[in-house]
Amino acid sequence: MASQCIPISKGLGMSTCTAYFVNLLSVTTFPRTSTCTPHLLSTTPRCGLLLAAELDKQEVEVEHHYSRNAIHYWDKFYHRHKNKFFKDRHYLQKDWGQYFCDNDINDTNSPKRKVVLEVGCGAGNTIFPLIAAYPNIFVHACDFSPQAVSLVKSHASFNNGCVNAFVCDVAKDDLCINIKPSSVDIVTLIFVLSAVTPSKMTLVLQNLKRVLKPDGHILLRDYALGDSAQVKLQNRNQIIDDNYCFRGDGTCAFYFSEDFLSSLFERAGFSIVDISTYCRKIENRSKNIEISRRWIRAIFSQLSVHPAMK
Repeated sequence: MASQCIPISKGLGMSTCTAYFVNLLSVTTFPRTSTCTPHLLSTTPRCGLLLAAELDKQEVEVEHHYSRNAIHYWDKFYHRHKNKFFKDRHYLQKDWGQYFCDNDINDTNSPKRKVVLEVGCGAGNTIFPLIAAYPNIFVHACDFSPQAVSLVKSHASFNNGCVNAFVCDVAKDDLCINIKPSSVDIVTLIFVLSAVTPSKMTLVLQNLKRVLKPDGHILLRDYALGDSAQVKLQNRNQIIDDNYCFRGDGTCAFYFSEDFLSSLFERAGFSIVDISTYCRKIENRSKNIEISRRWIRAIFSQLSVHPAMK
C-alpha cells in the first residue's frame, strides 16, 4: 500500500522523544580491542584476517549482550524517565476506535466487557487513555520490565477492577498463567514488537494466539523500514542484524517492512485486515534539518477470512 507523508514544522526544535532518541544515536558502545592498525590491512594479510575475525566476534558479542540484557536496559530506561518520556496515545481512539467501542458490549450497564491485552505496557501511556475513553473495557497490561509495571500500578488512575498488571516476557513466559485462554478481544502491540529479537517474534505471536479469542484482533503500530532513526544508527554501525539496531542506552529497535510484517503474521496463522506505512517530515528550523519518521500500522485477525474482505 502507498505510504503517506505529512510535513510537520517544528520551529522551536524537535519533540522531547525525538530529540532524546536522536541524541542516543551519537553514542557508540562498540568495543575495539584489536591490536592491528587499519593501514596494515592492505599490507599484512594475516593481520587483516585477525581483525576481520575479531570484528565478527564483537558483532556476535553485541547481539548476545543486548538481546540477553534487554530487561536490564529497559528497566534502566523507566527508572530514569519514569512516566515522563512518552506522551499518552490518544490517537488510538482515532485510528481504531471501532474496535474498542461497541454499542452493546461497551454499555456501562451491560455485564459484558471487552477484554484488551496491552503487551509492553510501559508506564501506561496506552492503557489509561483507553480506560478513560472506554470505561467498560478490562485491560490486561504486561511488560518484561518490573520498573514499568510498578509505574502502572502507582498511576493515579490504576484500579484493580479494570486493570490486571503483571510482569511477563511474552517471548518465553506463558500468558495463560495470568490470562484465561481464548478470552481476549483485542491485543495492542504499540512500539513493542520492534524491541523483540527477530528470531523470537514468532514465539510472541504464538503466545498471543493462546489468549486471543477466535474472532479477536491484534492492533499494531511500530517503526517502519527507512525511518531516519534507523538510517542514523546504521551510519554509526550500531547494528545487530538486518534492520535490527541498538541505541546508545542499550535498548534495541527493529524496523519493519510491510512484506516482512505480513509474512511474519501469516506464518503464525493470522489474516491481514489492514496494513499501511506512513511518514512525517519533521522540520527543525533552528538547526535547519528535516527528519523523516516512518511508522507502520496494521490490523490482524485470527479469522481465515475477515468479514470485511468477503
